[in-house]
Amino acid sequence: MWKELRPVGRHADSGGYRRFAWTGADTDCRAWFRSQAESRGLRYELDRNGNQWAWLGDPAEGDAVVTGSHLDSVPDGGAFDGPLGVVSSFAALDELRARRARFTRPLAIVNFGDEEGARFGLACVGSRLAAGQLTVEQAHRLTDADGVTLPQAMERAGHDPDAIGPDPQRLARIGAFVELHVEQGRALDLSGDRIGIASAIWPHGRWRFDFRGEANHAGTTRLVDRRDPMLPYAETVLAARNEARLAGAVATFGKISVEPNGVNAIPSLVRGWLDSRAADQPTLDTVVTGIEKAARAYAEAQGVELDVVRESFTPVVEFGHALRDELASILTTAATGLTVPVLGTGAGHDAGILSGTVPTAMLFVRNPTGVSHSPAEYAAEDDCVAGVTALADVLEGLACR
Repeated sequence: MWKELRPVGRHADSGGYRRFAWTGADTDCRAWFRSQAESRGLRYELDRNGNQWAWLGDPAEGDAVVTGSHLDSVPDGGAFDGPLGVVSSFAALDELRARRARFTRPLAIVNFGDEEGARFGLACVGSRLAAGQLTVEQAHRLTDADGVTLPQAMERAGHDPDAIGPDPQRLARIGAFVELHVEQGRALDLSGDRIGIASAIWPHGRWRFDFRGEANHAGTTRLVDRRDPMLPYAETVLAARNEARLAGAVATFGKISVEPNGVNAIPSLVRGWLDSRAADQPTLDTVVTGIEKAARAYAEAQGVELDVVRESFTPVVEFGHALRDELASILTTAATGLTVPVLGTGAGHDAGILSGTVPTAMLFVRNPTGVSHSPAEYAAEDDCVAGVTALADVLEGLACR
């Protein structure tokens, strides 16, 4: 499975993946998912929001155990973020069939659409729509860098955009959702453990900073006459790093848009996107407020206007203790007899979106370098196999009682 999926959407020059929502690479990933489902005799479904489902048993029975993740990527992302969870889900089902496990609850594997938000700027679109955390009106306003709206992209890919919206009946079928994911950090590597269980997802959000100045000639405009928005933007990037360091949080300006974007032109607009995350809400508020305050001071000093818009926000997600403790019990009493560490994460996931509606838990597989959202993202084969075994143990404990 891994060898079949690995070339899809891989960029020849960077070695990273460009599997963006409703593009050709995304279509190929979806075809791969469907073929894996049908080759195992599973019932395949594409829901109203473009999420893919592969069912063992009758979903109408309810109280289903669901696992899976996503197949899309960030720009030039790694091979493991998302796909490891989907591949491991199919492999775990194969393992359970080899064990001749007898299922007492329906089981499903899911591929959530547009989890990374690389094309339209909002993460977890598929799961947000299903959970009612993104309205149809908001979804219809999402636009990519080329001006293509989400409905236009979906229609071009053969999906009906008029069908999108909350899907409470589908979510009501789910009794538990367990997402396996490569760890996006080094906690497991530092502790020497192959597998971990998530405790919580840090609160996080995305803010757009629009610095508006005055375009002019780079060679003839005196420095004292300039209203250059690049200067307060650059100072704000440094301020973000300092605010995050002081608070023990993280803050990143990772995307920028410049107009008119000419080498010999002073910009009229510099638009930068801030991603910030912290262990708790007060800390995150302190960091973002500090960054915005500094940005406004820098903008005023340069005669530049500033608008700050919060484009998305996800509050802290504390995974339910009952399901989390059940996973820990299952894995601790498995053949290894090892205690599985419980750890928090600063990365967002579909599991976090669903947690307000469905009992949800996460398993992490060790990442020896901690690198993620990069072609250098990596997990060793034996750790990935340990992840499959752990997921199979969990699914057996939940769905084969």
